[in-house]
Amino acid sequence: MDYEAISRELLTRLGGVDNVVTNEACMTRLRVGVLDMSKVDIEAIKSIEGVMGVVQSDTLQIVFGPGTVNRVLDAFTSLTGIPKGGHGSDVAEVARKNKEDQAERHGNPLQRFLKRVANIFVPLLPGIIAAGLINGIANVVNVSTGGALGGVWWYETVRTMGWALFAYLPIFVGYNAAREFGGSPILGGIAGAACVSHPSMPLLTTYGDAQVLLPLTHAPYNPGSGGLVAALLAGALFAWLERKLHDVMPSLVDTFVTPLCVLVLGSLALVLVLQPVGAVMTQGIYVAMEFVYEKMGVLGGYVLAAGFLPLVSVGLHQALTPIHVMLNDPAGPTMGVNFLLPVLMMSGGGQVGAGLALYLKTKNAKLKGYIRDSIPVGILGVGEPLMYAVTLPLGRPFVTACLGAGVGGVLATLFHLGAISQGVSGLFGVLIIQSGQQVAYTVSLVGACVGGFALTWLFGVDDERIEELYGA
Repeated sequence: MDYEAISRELLTRLGGVDNVVTNEACMTRLRVGVLDMSKVDIEAIKSIEGVMGVVQSDTLQIVFGPGTVNRVLDAFTSLTGIPKGGHGSDVAEVARKNKEDQAERHGNPLQRFLKRVANIFVPLLPGIIAAGLINGIANVVNVSTGGALGGVWWYETVRTMGWALFAYLPIFVGYNAAREFGGSPILGGIAGAACVSHPSMPLLTTYGDAQVLLPLTHAPYNPGSGGLVAALLAGALFAWLERKLHDVMPSLVDTFVTPLCVLVLGSLALVLVLQPVGAVMTQGIYVAMEFVYEKMGVLGGYVLAAGFLPLVSVGLHQALTPIHVMLNDPAGPTMGVNFLLPVLMMSGGGQVGAGLALYLKTKNAKLKGYIRDSIPVGILGVGEPLMYAVTLPLGRPFVTACLGAGVGGVLATLFHLGAISQGVSGLFGVLIIQSGQQVAYTVSLVGACVGGFALTWLFGVDDERIEELYGA
């Protein structure tokens, strides 16, 4: 498909570049504002390659379908010279600007640190998601077939891809941590290797028939102590040591002496300090999760679901990324089942419900346009356009969306929902929920949506605020 040729023909049928005043795109449609509709040949536009239909509204909406519309828009804007979302009417651009404003208002050292933590784990998510799904599917296959595929080469090959990532995940965490904090990634990877507890890497645990004992405590050395937290701390420490040593080391010996000193000094600090600290922090995380989920019950589920969107709005949700990774570790206390994630995923349902209530109740055409463009992706789990372009700027709908999401959190807790991986939410969340819980997950998500809708309909619509933000 020649998108440039399509755009040229489309521009001609629209009456030429002088007749076009805006151009933007939603998920499926190219939205074009024109000065004189009499110059537009609607029937000719319908016959252009790739055009699925034309809708006449406040703008001319030319349906190309997902993916295609973005490529057409790129070519079309280069011909018109008008930026995407001209006059600031594109919901994605509005959401982006509002998100930047929010980050600027609430930015602080803690958020910047958490952003760095996220940068360590986010590159690992494709592998974590895929490996988690493999582990979940393999468990279902083993149970349903009675282990009939055990020992079959192709099945064991695929299954290995599932457990191998989590077995050696500290290596990747240490590698990324050192890179994020300005050190040599390979040194961080070596630090992470010292945190691997898999039987194939019995580092420092025995000498001959005797166990290696730690000083002071005289306890047997456990390389897995501290897990991912220790690997993250070690990668950051190794990077800091390397930078400091580069500053003082003579250039003649810097290349080989600095890495040597980093590994020697860093490994001692890792075993004596970082791994014990990491073990305490890891245990604290599990205790806190158990208290909120098990002891607080439905109240905990409500608080977690209702409180997640505020964390997302200021970027503090990034702190949860390593927690999700630990919960999805098959060797962890939860056996790879993440009970936290399904509860938090209810926040998207609450926001979709709030958006639907606003759409049906408001008469503001501009706000309706933003909601119309944001709801489809919100249903599929991408909530930023709806949050930053609609609910958060308005205030009240953001609060009612949060409170409505708590309804879904209560249901998710009652159903004991668990996720076998991460990376998707919304309607696509059914793909990562434990086998047999898909209907319960959908019911919980609908409950969150209904809660957000009802509360927003009753308490979340402020017409004066809408007119102030979006105009009459």
